[in-house]
Amino acid sequence: MFGITPRLNFMKLLTDNRPRAFAKISGDKEYPDLQGYVYFYEASNGGILIEAEIFGLPQTDSLEIPAFFGFHLHETGDCSDHFSHTGGHYNPGQRPHPQHKGDMPPLRSSDGYAWLAFYDDDMKLYDIVGRSVVIHRDRDDFMSQPAGNAGEKIACGVIQTI
Repeated sequence: MFGITPRLNFMKLLTDNRPRAFAKISGDKEYPDLQGYVYFYEASNGGILIEAEIFGLPQTDSLEIPAFFGFHLHETGDCSDHFSHTGGHYNPGQRPHPQHKGDMPPLRSSDGYAWLAFYDDDMKLYDIVGRSVVIHRDRDDFMSQPAGNAGEKIACGVIQTI
């Protein structure tokens, strides 16, 4: 049950705190308190471990419904002009949503805070540096084409090497 698994390698990557790339996330004028970082670690067995820590996510209208936010890699690393230049989801294989390389698990906010870590064995660091990480106002429905109907872009950061 507690044998050697890739999890131990991932925990070591996080504990050593030596990501190979990062994106500093910032909200726009409507969400000035939204900020955080997304870190990208190269895993020894291939792929990337992605860790996000985000603060200041907006609250939902209902206290009974958890706040989920779309979280994607976009084609272009340009967060200017209310994030209108980020392009679509990063999708080099032209796959349907949610099978894009840029589709990531949604962020779940707890009082405006979200922490997420996941592994993607299909992603390579050299493919994503210079692209953007975008947080959307709504949850991704994982069905609508081409991008999951996740709503407006409320925060963005450009992926840079360290």
